[in-house]
Amino acid sequence: MKENFFAAMAPEYARFRPRYPDELFAFLASVAPGRVLAWDCATGSGQAAQGLARHFERVVATDSSDELLALAPPLTNVAYRRADALESGLETGSVDLVTVANAMHWFHGPGFEREVRRVLRPRGVVAAWCYACAQITPAIDRLTRRLHDEIVDPFWIEPNRIVERGYRDLHFPYEPIAAPPIAMTGRLDLAQFEGLVRTWSASRKYQQHHGVDPVSLVHDEFSVAWGDPAQPREDTWQLSLRVGRV
Repeated sequence: MKENFFAAMAPEYARFRPRYPDELFAFLASVAPGRVLAWDCATGSGQAAQGLARHFERVVATDSSDELLALAPPLTNVAYRRADALESGLETGSVDLVTVANAMHWFHGPGFEREVRRVLRPRGVVAAWCYACAQITPAIDRLTRRLHDEIVDPFWIEPNRIVERGYRDLHFPYEPIAAPPIAMTGRLDLAQFEGLVRTWSASRKYQQHHGVDPVSLVHDEFSVAWGDPAQPREDTWQLSLRVGRV
């Protein structure tokens, strides 16, 4: 579901979605039973696969969207493949680490659990994480929450609510591994920030339903809160991270 939906906005998704910190991948590599093969499921345009490639000999990055995969950066030790999350095509017991970056809420459940347990080697690790709204400044954050919680709220569906709840009720029946708090940071100007929130699934559904870009409804207020629109501001996203062992 995630992959096919976001295929329609693949260039924007690849351009505006934030990048994950190396701290995350270093930690996951440290708890995996080996560093030979990682499977990045629902890789999208390869944001997480790039980080995994620095810590594992090989990465298989799968997605069901050809449009998103076409925008993933080529790397010598990453193989991008079109595959469903429940049918990866990977060999049984071949994988050290399974990762799902900001996507497991679309397909979590017994079917994906079976595939994870099939492909992981003994004591293999699975990790899933998500993030919601960035922290930039109090004024900007209030406008972002109004956009998220009021304007486009009717267009969020239950998988999105799982993200809002910080993956607490994700189907994740694995032996838990304690993870450190990890945040990702970046710098965005106003156009980049507005481009990012337009990639929200609810933003796109709002526009399809009403024929109006929801970001345009708060653009003037964002402009005042931001100041110079060309001035990049630091953004911080706290990751909700679940890590487990089979």
